[in-house]
Amino acid sequence: MATETYEYVDESGLAIGAPLHEFLVDEALPDSGVDPAAFFSSLATLVADYGPRNAELLETREQLQAAIDAWHLERSTVAHDPVEYRTFLEDLGYIVPAGPSFEISTENVDPEISSVPGPQLVVPVMNARYAINAANARWGSLYDALYGTDVLGDLPNPGPYDPDRGSRVIAFGRTYLDDVAPLLTGSHVGSTRYTIENGALLVTLADGSTVGLADPTQFAAYDGDQAAPSAILLTKNHLGIDLRFDAHHPVGSTDSAGIADIVLESAVTAIMDCEDSVAAVDAEDKALAYRNWMGLMAGTLATEVEKAGETFTRTLVSDRQYQGADGTAVTLPGRSLMLVRNVGHLMTTPAVLDPEGNEIPEGLLDAIVTTLCALHDLRRDAGTVGHNSREGSIYVVKPKMHGPDEVAFANDVFTFVENALGLPENTVKLGIMDEERRTTVNLAECIRAAEARVAFINTGFLDRTGDEIHTSMHAGPMVPKSTMKSQPWISAYENYNVDVGLACGLRGRAQIGKGMWAAPDLMADMVEQKVSHPRAGANCAWVPSPTAATLHAMHYHQVDVLAVQDELAERTHASLDDILTIPVEVEPSWSSTEIQAELDNNAQGILGYVVRWVDAGVGCSKVPDIHDVGLMEDRATCRISSQHMANWLHHGIVDTAQVTATFEQMATKVDAQNASDPTYVPMAPSFDGHAYQAALALVLSGTEQPSGYTEPILHARRRQLKAASSD
Repeated sequence: MATETYEYVDESGLAIGAPLHEFLVDEALPDSGVDPAAFFSSLATLVADYGPRNAELLETREQLQAAIDAWHLERSTVAHDPVEYRTFLEDLGYIVPAGPSFEISTENVDPEISSVPGPQLVVPVMNARYAINAANARWGSLYDALYGTDVLGDLPNPGPYDPDRGSRVIAFGRTYLDDVAPLLTGSHVGSTRYTIENGALLVTLADGSTVGLADPTQFAAYDGDQAAPSAILLTKNHLGIDLRFDAHHPVGSTDSAGIADIVLESAVTAIMDCEDSVAAVDAEDKALAYRNWMGLMAGTLATEVEKAGETFTRTLVSDRQYQGADGTAVTLPGRSLMLVRNVGHLMTTPAVLDPEGNEIPEGLLDAIVTTLCALHDLRRDAGTVGHNSREGSIYVVKPKMHGPDEVAFANDVFTFVENALGLPENTVKLGIMDEERRTTVNLAECIRAAEARVAFINTGFLDRTGDEIHTSMHAGPMVPKSTMKSQPWISAYENYNVDVGLACGLRGRAQIGKGMWAAPDLMADMVEQKVSHPRAGANCAWVPSPTAATLHAMHYHQVDVLAVQDELAERTHASLDDILTIPVEVEPSWSSTEIQAELDNNAQGILGYVVRWVDAGVGCSKVPDIHDVGLMEDRATCRISSQHMANWLHHGIVDTAQVTATFEQMATKVDAQNASDPTYVPMAPSFDGHAYQAALALVLSGTEQPSGYTEPILHARRRQLKAASSD
């Protein structure tokens, strides 16, 4: 491993990387209420007491995987027996016995988690601009989202505002109001005036008559003069719909009632990510991630933005002020409720070294530092605007845990952290990402292991598929990626997550989430398809941008998720046997053309992502796919692609020469896709750069990577490049 380029500072026997130490001492610890000496002493104890347990859990992963590998290898010449397989997994302890029925007891949960279903943004916390945009995406312009995307059936032409397209947006908006806030009679289309009388909303129709809402309780608040309000707030399924009036606005001046915009409550929650979407490999990177998270919690994060030739400072928005229907003041959150995603149990970090000079588990560092940073939210003066949690909670999403013992370990770690930082027990709420198979098949027991903390579970198709492939690497060649979603295990997995969550009492206490829409430019397709997530009982689902959040919010107007959850609670649970159906092609009959197309697609995606990760330190971005369609790529997408190629290589569907030739050909394509970037370093024709070698290694040594994770190879190559660049 490359030598780090910074000095270390000794604290309680630990060596703290200077950039991280400076952040902690100068920024995070002041005003936190935590004594610096006590903090570093607690960190040392955390490492000493919990580091060995972390290592033991990782060893258990390896032992279980080795046993599963051996089982498949011993039966490579006979037909797979699913009954025998399940019995083997139970005897192995991979599937643990189910305990008695229970419900979680999580308390002090904010309504955004417990009772307000809506879109959820996930953004790399190391990018301050993206983080601020996500926090500010609690409310978004429907008109802007419609005007600038393909939802209307086409994209806008470059240039100034197009009044014709604007009229189409207005027509869509008025029709949408008829759908989500219908009038007692008549239509919002062509209406000419909106007023407040005796605490009720009255709408003057195109024919001059006046009518109220079909459901008067949908009117929640207003701003301005009752006879000519500047804003009217409606609600639908607990979400706000803010009509903005301005007859002098370029849009409002063309609207019959002066409506300049329809603003939807959009990203109700946002995950600030320290994991899959960032490239944080050392103390410098970790300090940046923590600094931005602390700025979000303190309400002080700001960044300079250049747009249209102008530079300005982007800051966090304030809460929104209205007058209630009864005339009392109404304050609504202006920002998304923010969660922070820590790293999993696997990786260590050179940001802190233990007394023997070894890297400490990165997850332990994340646990104590992200919680410390969140104190800057909890310890602000009561009533301060912009509080993240009004219930006094901290929300941590914990990814890539394998089974109940690992969840119990995370629960114990946060109990230690709370004691160290002077917080009440269970202040830290835990999100369990159901993205590893050993968690899926033991999901109820995983939830039980943190039953007083759980505030979030979700499904993640990409990481879950990567683990599916790696776990069953020796079972046979996997089906192509394009057909993976039609396999029995995936639909059972998606339903099982909801079934178990509801059975464990998450309704009204926690979020049940669904995964990302990966194509940020294909919003018409998203509007058509992603309504399936709330219909499946998900009270949150991931979106890639604030615009996507606003458009996805329409689905939560269409679907009353809490009512759906009531219905789903009565259905028969999805089958665990279906979940254990291994997605192998028993008798592969793919043509050479089909095989090469699969290789090309995988290799191009891996290279397009890895070259940005290693060379530029960009952990998540919109990367052109093989057809030049921009897709959101992170380590989860890289994991499935690399494991799929490794599986086909392992089973002789392809050979090393074909894989290498494919990577070289696709490197040339990726170079061409990045040709307009003056900072980009081409991979071809030498193919000897850190990024290219990392991408190739993900496949050629894919069967050897722990659980098929990409982090060890990516981190090593990124650190080598950073060290070489500093010489």
